[in-house]
Amino acid sequence: MKLGKVEFCHFLQLISLLLCFSGMSQAELSRSRSKPYFQSGRSRTKRSWVWNQFFVLEEYMGSDPLYVGKLHSDVDKGDGSIKYILSGEGASSIFIIDENTGDIHATKRLDREEQAYYTLRAQALDRLTNKPVEPESEFVIKIQDINDNEPKFLDGPYTAGVPEMSPVGTSVVQVTATDADDPTYGNSARVVYSILQGQPYFSVEPKTGIIKTALPNMDREAKDQYLLVIQAKDMVGQNGGLSGTTSVTVTLTDVNDNPPRFPRRSYQYNVPESLPVASVVARIKAADADIGVNAEMEYKIVDGDGLGIFKISVDKDTQEGIITIQKELDFEAKTSYTLRIEAANKDADPRFLSLGPFSDTTTVKIIVEDVDEPPVFSSPLYPMEVSEATQVGNIIGTVAAHDPDSANSPVRYSIDRNTDLERYFNIDANSGVITTAKSLDRETNAVHNITVLAMESQNPSQVGRGYVAITILDINDNAPEFAMDYETMVCENAQPGQVIQKISAVDKDEPSNGHQFYFSLTVDPTNNHNFSLKDNKDNTASILTRRSGFRRQEQSVYYLPIFIVDSGSPSLSSTNTLTIRVCDCDADGIAQTCNAEAYVLPAGLSTGALIAILACVLTLLVLILLIITMRRRKKEPLIFDEERDIRENIVRYDDEGGGEEDTEAFDMAALRNLNVIRDTKTRRDVTPEIQFLSRPTFKSIPDNVIFREFIWERLKEADIDPGAPPYDSLQTYAFEGNGSVAESLSSLDSISSNSDQNYDYLSDWGPRFKRLADMYGTGQESLYS
Repeated sequence: MKLGKVEFCHFLQLISLLLCFSGMSQAELSRSRSKPYFQSGRSRTKRSWVWNQFFVLEEYMGSDPLYVGKLHSDVDKGDGSIKYILSGEGASSIFIIDENTGDIHATKRLDREEQAYYTLRAQALDRLTNKPVEPESEFVIKIQDINDNEPKFLDGPYTAGVPEMSPVGTSVVQVTATDADDPTYGNSARVVYSILQGQPYFSVEPKTGIIKTALPNMDREAKDQYLLVIQAKDMVGQNGGLSGTTSVTVTLTDVNDNPPRFPRRSYQYNVPESLPVASVVARIKAADADIGVNAEMEYKIVDGDGLGIFKISVDKDTQEGIITIQKELDFEAKTSYTLRIEAANKDADPRFLSLGPFSDTTTVKIIVEDVDEPPVFSSPLYPMEVSEATQVGNIIGTVAAHDPDSANSPVRYSIDRNTDLERYFNIDANSGVITTAKSLDRETNAVHNITVLAMESQNPSQVGRGYVAITILDINDNAPEFAMDYETMVCENAQPGQVIQKISAVDKDEPSNGHQFYFSLTVDPTNNHNFSLKDNKDNTASILTRRSGFRRQEQSVYYLPIFIVDSGSPSLSSTNTLTIRVCDCDADGIAQTCNAEAYVLPAGLSTGALIAILACVLTLLVLILLIITMRRRKKEPLIFDEERDIRENIVRYDDEGGGEEDTEAFDMAALRNLNVIRDTKTRRDVTPEIQFLSRPTFKSIPDNVIFREFIWERLKEADIDPGAPPYDSLQTYAFEGNGSVAESLSSLDSISSNSDQNYDYLSDWGPRFKRLADMYGTGQESLYS
């Protein structure tokens, strides 16, 4: 009867179980012939039981505990007086023992890949005394392996590369599978490799897992990538074995097996003759199926009539050949050029040279197009010379330009006035003759660089530029003068013949042989008793004293005219005056005082003196500010209290004053009449609350105007009052306005009033005004007497 894979696997497991049980039966304890063991004092006998190794099959899936083996001692008579105990790895948790019979069972599923064996200790004890009747003994339970783990590719999936066109058998990559089963027991961990996908291009070694090429001449340009599936199977690949797979991606790497090829045999390009030098004329590219360094190109011009006019280089990014201009093109000289260009790989592979030459050629024809060109000068630069003494209108030189086109249009000339702002020169528009338009001065500008414009008469937009450098030649037109402003002094104690100053001269002219100056005094030496001059013949002269006894009190300053002549032709001269001051000097000849001032100091104040003066002024200003501040603090108003801040507080005093005798608390004039302008200052120690009563005789004014005037007067008083608080304060004023029906009842106004007003109407107001009616009424009798 033929068995399937599953049935065959179960059959092998049953055989393994039978072998295991057979081994366990042999592993039971056997009695030895040694004497019994007595544990009394220090005497001991030989052990009366012998242990063998136990075997347990892994992955037991039964519902009952798996029987492992039996523990038995010769001391055990079967009467239950002996009990067995188990200790060590997995005791009680995995392995249990029947303390009466010594049977050992496994209560959990065992996995050899997790732990291959367990070390335990067994002992037989007297049940009553709980003392050992046998010495403790150690034994091992080994887990028997079964094929329960498939091979695994721990490093998968794999990627690899192999050069294209590789020969058959070229190694690509090695794959490795691992099996967790016991390699020392059976064939559970013996793996063989096979290829499931990737044939016929690749193969794999069954034992090593090395993948190799199986076909020759695999071309990357045709197909550059392959996906392989590799299987690893245990049990030496037999039926019933477990298997695992992985994928391998193999990429064909490029080799230089394709030569470059131009897609066309010839190219034609049109370029204008005005194209600047180094401009790109064309780009061509040879096709190469390879990639990377295998597709890198080299281009060169191998033949043609434009070898010196054009050049070709390679663009490293695109591998194109770039044709550029090396020299200017001229349609009138040559209208076309033909170039033969070759493209080749930089690095050819010798293995593939038999396939043909790794280069290709093409023809490039360049047509030069005619353009309307600007006039061209016969020389890029015209150097000219002219004397600075030349007359206006004299000819300096001539420039010439022509139209390079076949039309040969006439040319007109002009000067670019941006290069001749002062308009020193003119040019004839037809002939190109340059003349002077102003007087020239070499000392102002020695060289004039001007630009001459040449334009076609028929097309003024075509303008050519020529450059002219006009050098101004020097003439002797500047007289010599002192090289600097000399500050000469002579000491009062100077001796005759003493040198007090050395002078030199300068000249703006630049003679070709250099300067030569001659110095002399304009005054006859017989008439000059104070100083003399010595020409040193090196363009310098020395001033000497002719006497001693100079006195500032007699004469403090001397003026010495000196005559200087140059060596030009004709020579020029000038008279320069040297100012000599008489000074008081010390014994070493150092000036101490000149003209009642120290010579060593300048006419103005020194920096230190200015700083000292400014410091004094600042100190005085600070003192003045401090004094003003202290005086302001002393004039504090009476209403202020050092211990109280009255800001944002309203203070009200219900004080009506001391009557007519009190003239300090209130302004009496203001109480008598609203319209009287007050010049006196109100007191600040009380808060005014004054009722202003107007007499009916005054002109009635609208209340809003009265209030505005009243507030404005108070504001002006506060602004000009030096004793006012330096911050905002609140002052309250009580004012009822004009137009009272009862008019003013104040007796204060009566002392300054000369009116004959009748107050008899007070008697009509009732008993409350009886006293006032008696005081001011004119009648002798009253209604209320």
